[in-house]
Amino acid sequence: MKHLEKAPAKLNLGLDTPFIHADGSLEWDMVMTSIGLMDYVQIETTTTNRQLEIITDGGSLPENHHNLAYKAANVFRQTTGIQTGLSISIQKHIPVAAGLGGGSSDAAAVLRGLNQMFDTHLSLAQLGQLGLEIDADVPYCVYGKTAAVSGRGEIITPLKPLPKCWLVVAKPRVSVSTPKILALIKHEKLQHQNMAPLIQAVNHQNYLQIVANLGNTLEPVTANLYPQITILKERMLKYGADGAQMSGTGPTVFGICQQASKAKRIFNSLSGFCREVYLVRPLD
Repeated sequence: MKHLEKAPAKLNLGLDTPFIHADGSLEWDMVMTSIGLMDYVQIETTTTNRQLEIITDGGSLPENHHNLAYKAANVFRQTTGIQTGLSISIQKHIPVAAGLGGGSSDAAAVLRGLNQMFDTHLSLAQLGQLGLEIDADVPYCVYGKTAAVSGRGEIITPLKPLPKCWLVVAKPRVSVSTPKILALIKHEKLQHQNMAPLIQAVNHQNYLQIVANLGNTLEPVTANLYPQITILKERMLKYGADGAQMSGTGPTVFGICQQASKAKRIFNSLSGFCREVYLVRPLD
């Protein structure tokens, strides 16, 4: 059997971590959307019983148990009791260590794909619970549409699609370690974001209010280490973006525009400054 699954990148329109749990895990309060920048994950059954193989088309990802797609396949097999050997090939387009959830989306694609291939009939909520064992972003990536995300990442509240807009997504030439950034967090010193106005703006399809309520609590933390983030954000706004901010723990910055012509101008202006620049739409 063969199955091909798309694994879209995510953006954080809003991100806050209100507190840390007693077990050391973070509480999250986020608004996320998926975009038309994606990896492709092909899953194929093999005749080798229980063997699990990961193949990627780049040298920057592990092809062993450290890969989130590998972990997803293992968790799925342990939960369902399926013993079939699997070969998973990942065609990468999402930048690595970028705050775009590429690894989490690959893992989510594996969970969705295996669920279809083996007719295990697990719900998205059940797949999300499995995903939480892998990474906090995996439950959202299983769902893959605009949503509010809370708890440890497992509480997904669907929102209306974003109004028509364009997104310029740019990754500066640095890679960010998420664990390193999370270790620097001091919750009492963060400028916490209130997600309620952003959620309301999304559900009312109010583009101007969405732009006005963008926010990422972790942006100052990461930008303090990597000033390229602030420079890139300022350039996007200077070139005409209606709003701009960092996604996830960074370093990727996105600019949002209502007009395609303005987004294309920003894209062209940044192409000489950043090697990895993308002009995309929200998938909704």
